[in-house]
Amino acid sequence: MRTRETGRRETDIRRATFAAGCFWGPEDVFRRVSGVESVTVGYAGGSTEHPTYEQVCTGLTGHAESVQVLFDPLKTSYTTLLRVFWELHDPTQLNRQGPDVGSQYRSAVFYHDEQQKAEAQQSKRELEQSGRLSGPIVTEIVPAGRFWPAEEYHQRFLEKNPHCNCGSVCRSGPAES
Repeated sequence: MRTRETGRRETDIRRATFAAGCFWGPEDVFRRVSGVESVTVGYAGGSTEHPTYEQVCTGLTGHAESVQVLFDPLKTSYTTLLRVFWELHDPTQLNRQGPDVGSQYRSAVFYHDEQQKAEAQQSKRELEQSGRLSGPIVTEIVPAGRFWPAEEYHQRFLEKNPHCNCGSVCRSGPAES
């Protein structure tokens, strides 16, 4: 089967999975990266089958709000995606991002093969040694398990709700006359 945009076989497309707090912002950022074919928000790293948003929000399922990125390795690299991941959140915050608190908001790289694991570990080491961060990196680098797509209303949420953002309640849209 071939992808609609590039005509390349789906087997030529690679998968990357990241958790960086609330999933709406990372989805929006990764969608803008050249070479990214698609981004799906969902849940990774937990034990409950078919988790719902409400279940994940309890912190009891073990899942993290995550994004699964499908990318064309001829147009972008996993290293580039890692660089975007490190820049879009604070990897020194344990089980939180800004006002969002709980293990479902943890920072994690869910690797899909040994090459991704090695690249993630190397990029983490380089960032730690750079001195750019205020504390140690707490990001997990763990094998990717089952990824569960979030409910449809979460997909492309910020596009559908431009008056919203991660870490805040949605503000009212423009006043209607």
